[in-house]
Amino acid sequence: NEYRTRLQGQTLAMIFQKRSTRTRVSFEVGMYQLGGSALFLGASDIQIGRGESIADTSAVLSRYCDIMMARVYAHSDLVELAENASVPIINGLSDALHPCQVLADLQSINEHFGQMKGLKMCYVGDGNNMAHSLLIGCSRVGMDIAVVTPAGYAPDSAYVDKAKTHAAESGSTVTVTTSIEEGAAGSHAIYTDVWASMGQEEEQKKRLREFQKYQVDDRTMSFADPDAVFMHCLPAHRGEEVSASVADGAQSIIFDEAENRLHAQKSLMLFLKGAL
Repeated sequence: NEYRTRLQGQTLAMIFQKRSTRTRVSFEVGMYQLGGSALFLGASDIQIGRGESIADTSAVLSRYCDIMMARVYAHSDLVELAENASVPIINGLSDALHPCQVLADLQSINEHFGQMKGLKMCYVGDGNNMAHSLLIGCSRVGMDIAVVTPAGYAPDSAYVDKAKTHAAESGSTVTVTTSIEEGAAGSHAIYTDVWASMGQEEEQKKRLREFQKYQVDDRTMSFADPDAVFMHCLPAHRGEEVSASVADGAQSIIFDEAENRLHAQKSLMLFLKGAL
């Protein structure tokens, strides 16, 4: 209750180039619960979808709103928004990173195990924005991180190198491999994501073939610690990147993660506005 009016009278502008369930609802509800309001701005709602520059859009919205959150296709669009804004900008998702999800993931890990440092996370799947964000997030809090991908789908080396720098400071390790057995061995959390992200629909059939041996199933979980949890940022495609037995099984904490998007993002907005 003490936080219900912390952002009273303030407005969050939510820019969406990509549709969403969890990102939109969690930010909108979160801002409401903190006493503020949230304004949904889809690509068809503002002039940025009809040729107005990102720089001008950012400058104008900064005059009206107190925080901006953007869910974009190209990370460069987010950078341009931030460079031209006079209010805080939150990355709601880009093709490079998904930091809000990882805040919720780490919160979920801490809730479940009572700690983060010294644990091991294994991500299985495409070396995409989720892999990049888990590399950065886990290495910063002292969690070992292993990323397992098919050949040719490894994460961007720039994020791997950055994670290794963080790991050297936090005392953790970073591993990138094509072997599920190696990556999952002793893990406390097994994480996966869709094989074809939004905007990659034309690659769907090819990816289904090349990723078929990388489904997180009961065999994958057997390599992990007996008390390991299964994690997914959602939406999940049961029968593709994860079996139904794992997604809906006793080790799954996917809905805890989804709920924690709300709580983590409320904390983030309070932090950015100096209201914690």
